[in-house]
Amino acid sequence: MKYNILGYLIGEGFSNVFKNKKSTGASLMIMWATMIIFGVFLILSENINHFVQEVESEQGIQVFATDEATDEQIKKLGEDINQIEGVNTVEYVSKEEALNQMKERFAENEDLLEGYEGENNIFTASYVVTLTDLNLNTQVQDQISKLENVKKITNANEVVATLIDFANGVKIVTGVILILLIIISVFIIANTIKLTVHARRKEISIMKYVGATNSFIRWPFIVEGMIIGVIASAISIVVIAIAYNFIAEQMVNSSFMRTVGISLVGFSEMFSSIIFVYMLLGVGIGAIGSIISMRKYLKV
Repeated sequence: MKYNILGYLIGEGFSNVFKNKKSTGASLMIMWATMIIFGVFLILSENINHFVQEVESEQGIQVFATDEATDEQIKKLGEDINQIEGVNTVEYVSKEEALNQMKERFAENEDLLEGYEGENNIFTASYVVTLTDLNLNTQVQDQISKLENVKKITNANEVVATLIDFANGVKIVTGVILILLIIISVFIIANTIKLTVHARRKEISIMKYVGATNSFIRWPFIVEGMIIGVIASAISIVVIAIAYNFIAEQMVNSSFMRTVGISLVGFSEMFSSIIFVYMLLGVGIGAIGSIISMRKYLKV
């Protein structure tokens, strides 16, 4: 008996979707458009986070040892840096390695550095330090500067600060847009289903008169809203996937992306989180919109 009731409620929900083709189509289009907009910001946010993680793993604070420091003191400096909270890796760069790196940068003009080998090496031994979190950049630098035998510290403070601010800004904008789109979508679904409810108000009154519970009357409309939400989500995912893969392929193959060495997140890596968020939004928005539209007629 329970299975028959469940089948009836689901069947009525599907029937409502196809009975009201115009209103259903309008809801699908508007809800699809809002989800596409949200998807764009969601993917942008994912790529920003990915880029920040890449920078975190590569961004280095270079700590130069004093010229007078002995090998033992330089080794001790590296051990002390490694003990600081927020430090990810500590890589030693000897004076010889620093000279070779400079030769690589000079490329065809490396002959300008001839005569600086051995005792004439003017470069300083240093440590390249990467962080576990870019937000700890200033804190880690302050602690390193207090250590003995530190000559100077170089990094890209402004670049790091700008990157962090940009990443946080994208997260805030994405959150605000999500809230606005949820409100808009709930309003759209509620008004769409309200048209169906209004058209069947006499039928609903008769059902209440013969003893049908509010839940029994409400569920077909909730199912209708959920179906609209799921269909809109599915269409949005397909469109977003096709568009993102095409754009990502063009960007990855561009000379700019190859020059700066930035990679993009593959859509397959985001698929599970995107489908979860979209389906959760679709089902949730559809159900909430349906419940709101029924309040007047069921006098809840």
